[in-house]
Amino acid sequence: MRKTAALPVAMVATAALLAACSGGDAEPAASESAAAGGTGTLTIWVDENRQPAVEAAAADFEAATGVTVELVQKNFEDIRADFLAQVPTGEGPDITVGAHDWLGSFIVNGVVDSVDLADADAFETVATEAFTYDGQLYGLPYALETVAVVRNTELAPEPTPDTFDAMIEAGRASGAKLPFVINTAGTTGDAYTYYGLQTSFGAPVFEQNEDGSYTTDIGMGGEEGQAFAAWLGENGMAGTGLFSTDWTYDIAVQEFADGNAPYTIAGPWAIAAFEEAGIDVAVDPIPSAGGETAAPFVGVQGFYVSAQSENALLANDFLTNYMATPEAQTALYEADPRIPALSEVAESVAEDPIVAGFLAASQNGTPMPSIPEMADVWEYWNAAQSSIISGSAEPAAAWDKMLADLESNLG
Repeated sequence: MRKTAALPVAMVATAALLAACSGGDAEPAASESAAAGGTGTLTIWVDENRQPAVEAAAADFEAATGVTVELVQKNFEDIRADFLAQVPTGEGPDITVGAHDWLGSFIVNGVVDSVDLADADAFETVATEAFTYDGQLYGLPYALETVAVVRNTELAPEPTPDTFDAMIEAGRASGAKLPFVINTAGTTGDAYTYYGLQTSFGAPVFEQNEDGSYTTDIGMGGEEGQAFAAWLGENGMAGTGLFSTDWTYDIAVQEFADGNAPYTIAGPWAIAAFEEAGIDVAVDPIPSAGGETAAPFVGVQGFYVSAQSENALLANDFLTNYMATPEAQTALYEADPRIPALSEVAESVAEDPIVAGFLAASQNGTPMPSIPEMADVWEYWNAAQSSIISGSAEPAAAWDKMLADLESNLG
């Protein structure tokens, strides 16, 4: 097994490093001594849901290395800010659980170190792309989540068609009150949920490099972006009425749960509400509205190593050889059921058709940009979409204004 074979590699590497650097006279640094001598401590921040799975891997690590692992349970909502505040003071952990879209701020603030994942190809491509910044991997991914088409199997027994128009046609043929419903967050706008439809027009929010990492070049301008804006307007409240700013998340969920629409776009977090309402559902990839593959945002959960860790070698050893195993990734799935990032485990849990549907949708998807500039996009992007859907703004003009505002703010 990888976890029993890799530790000696770390020891050998450490010994070689010590010999090269010290000539055999100087005392080793604390982390190096810990790795070679089997002593030391790793501190890991983890939330309540994932703590049992990390505990199991930590127990194996302690037994094999003699290193003590201290788990500190924290509220997930507090981890990002606390990590940013404490790492520079030397008070933070060696490892923390976190979301991939924190990476941009972690890089800018210099609080995160890279991870050397020897078998990155064993993970879903979108997962490793999500933790990549300027070509370097900065975390161990373990779980994915995205939105997909959720289908009422009584109203729409056949798999969702490949095109949006065909889906709407099937929805109308079902006889339901609505052919389709989607959250627009009311008048706020919800570019996140609509993103798969937007990308099918070839209009990504930012351009990507070949390795999947994002540039700061806005990608939703040009003819492609204008075509999406025009399509939104055609199907908004002044057009076909397929989209409405009257629909909040709760209203969209309720309409679907009441059997008033055969299709919706939603995440796995909405499934429980549908099942509690007695709706039998299936999950399919989002159909294309603009001719290209619909690529929704994918969020990825994982583990980061602190840039100030005195035990970086141990931290990397723990993540790559104990947390990246099928056993640990399965335990994480059982503790916090999200699509596993390790493909072998993802395929095993995809026996559940709901999981299989979201996995298929995520394999079409792209990681949510983790660059700091993403934080400046939402307000203008959501507002432009909302104004177009409501019919209060002309699509081309609203889209152009959004692009101009973004260019001005992003510099």
